[in-house]
Amino acid sequence: MKLPANPFTRAIAAGEKQVGLWISLCSNFAAEVVSTAGFDWALIDMEHSANDYFSVIGQLQAFAPSPTTALVRVEWNDAVAVKRLLDLGAPGLLFPMIQSVEEAKQAVAATRYPPHGVRGVSGATRATAFGRITDYVARVEEETAVLLQLETREAVEQAEAIGAVDGVNGIFFGPADIAADIGKLGKPMDPDVWALVKPAAQKLIAKGMPVGTLVTDPAFAADLLNEGFTFVAIGTDTGLLARAADAALAQTKGAQQ
Repeated sequence: MKLPANPFTRAIAAGEKQVGLWISLCSNFAAEVVSTAGFDWALIDMEHSANDYFSVIGQLQAFAPSPTTALVRVEWNDAVAVKRLLDLGAPGLLFPMIQSVEEAKQAVAATRYPPHGVRGVSGATRATAFGRITDYVARVEEETAVLLQLETREAVEQAEAIGAVDGVNGIFFGPADIAADIGKLGKPMDPDVWALVKPAAQKLIAKGMPVGTLVTDPAFAADLLNEGFTFVAIGTDTGLLARAADAALAQTKGAQQ
């Protein structure tokens, strides 16, 4: 067997727009519900959800037959967690709260086998089809998406240097934490947030570095994609469920005599 190509990694490298969905429900059944909706990518979140390794496995399995590439946000920039998720077959990782070039290098190193990194070696894993994929070690680095999340003013100001680290496939801006860092807690759509993000993003785009983010306004997401962002998540599964439930209830109550 040969290692399959990662459509997400290749798409963002080619500048193809990728529309995504955030996954926080921790359920393989819920993941299956959205897996055939047509999203280009999904992000299984381990940082701000109850996900554990077993729930992540189930969700990766739910997405596997679909055209949606399921990535995972690791809990932290931790080589042990990265090793375990890659062995489980995660085709890409989003690293939260990257603050410096050194932290960016550590993140990349965690995804690389020696001598290029520190990833431990195990043969019979889900990632290798339990030892059946013969070219895994030769090709996994080029297929795995390594995405770094910038979440403070300090990090955004270093965006170009962080993006220049060898092995980084994309830079992801976290507007909620950036908002908190600049005194706008709870206001990720505040103009001051995007006045900080957009110039940094454009500098990266000019250098050919794919940039992404998460917003919950589909129209604003489309604007970002039109402005050069490559991969944008347009909502969260929890948010969509909550809003749909609220809307259905309000509609029915509003129509009562």
